[in-house]
Amino acid sequence: MSKIKFHPKHLTWLMPLILSGIMSGAISCYNMILNLGLVHNFLELWLFAWAKSWLLAFPLILIVLPIVRNFLMKFVDSPK
Repeated sequence: MSKIKFHPKHLTWLMPLILSGIMSGAISCYNMILNLGLVHNFLELWLFAWAKSWLLAFPLILIVLPIVRNFLMKFVDSPK
């Protein structure tokens, strides 16, 4: 069994990819249940909504994350 290891530089896109997938999936599922309930074709509708949400969420987090990080660094004491 081979162990796949990524170079640390790939964390800049892997972490947002996974986080945006989890968050967009959870939020789209929650909103589908609130708005439609558990209808007979829920899984199909949810997967379609999730895919559209993820297409927006991933590029958005890639753009916004560095901006938020830079903003927050103004309020964080750096080690000396």
